[in-house]
Amino acid sequence: MDLNIRFSIVNIAQIYYICIMIEEIKSKDKKEEIKLGKWDQDKLENIMTKASQVDRVGRKIDFISRQFLGTQYSESTLIGSEKTREVFVVNLSGVDCFTFIDYVEALRLSDSFFVFKDNLIHIRYRSGIISFDHRNHFFSDWSVFNRDLIEDATVKVGGRQTQSTQKMLNVKENGTLYLPGTIPIKRTINFIHAGDLNERIMGKLRTGDYIGIYTDNAGLDVTHVGIIIKRKGTTYLRHASSLPEFRKVVDQEFQTYMVGRPGFIVLRPRNMENSP
Repeated sequence: MDLNIRFSIVNIAQIYYICIMIEEIKSKDKKEEIKLGKWDQDKLENIMTKASQVDRVGRKIDFISRQFLGTQYSESTLIGSEKTREVFVVNLSGVDCFTFIDYVEALRLSDSFFVFKDNLIHIRYRSGIISFDHRNHFFSDWSVFNRDLIEDATVKVGGRQTQSTQKMLNVKENGTLYLPGTIPIKRTINFIHAGDLNERIMGKLRTGDYIGIYTDNAGLDVTHVGIIIKRKGTTYLRHASSLPEFRKVVDQEFQTYMVGRPGFIVLRPRNMENSP
C-alpha cells in the first residue's frame, strides 16, 4: 500500500476517534435536552400569546392542555437518578402523566420560550436547582414546594368526606426506597374516597384543578395525575394515559374513570375563579 495512503487512513481513524471522544464528553456534560415534537419555539410562543388573552385561570389551563390532546404517552423521558447526572429535559414529543401537567403549568405562567424554560425549572425542581434530589417526585410536593402557585384544595372540595393519612413518602412496605438518592418525607395526605364522589363534590371541582389518583400503597401519595375539565355539563379527566387502548393524552369522563380506584387529591392553582 502506498505510504501516503496508509498515513491518510491512520489520520482519518485518529480524527474519527477524537470526534467520538468529544461526543462522549459532550454527552456526559449535557445540561439540557430539548425535543419540541410537533411544535417549534414560534408555535409555542403563539400558544402562550393566545393563552394570555384568556383571563380565567381554569379556562387558560383548558386551552393550553387541549393542545396536547393526542400527544403520545412516553414514560421515563426525564434524565437523572442517584447514579446519573440530572439533565433538564423539555420533551413535548411524548409525555407521561406528570410531565404533561409540568408543561401545562409552566406554559400558563409564561409569555416566551425562555420564560417557559425558567418556569418549568422552578416547577419541577425545588429552589430551581436542577438535580435528582431536588426534583419534585411526588404530586403532593407541588403544594409544599410550589405553594406560591398551587394549594391543596382537597379539604375545600371534599369537606367532611375528606380523609387524612400519614405517609412516609419514598419508603416501600419492606423498608427499601422507591427513589434511592432522595430523602424520605413524612407527610399528611388528604384525599377524597372514590365512594364519596357525589354531586356536591363534583360541583366543587373546577376546570383547571390538578387531580392525583390516591393510592393506599406505602411510600406513595398517588399513582396517576391529570386535569379536571368541565364541558357542557360533564366533568372530564384530561390526562396522559398509559392504557394500551390509548397511549396518549385523552379526555375521560371523571366519575367513570374513578370506578374501582381508591380516591383522589385536588391541587388547585391559586387565584382560581369560583365558577366551573
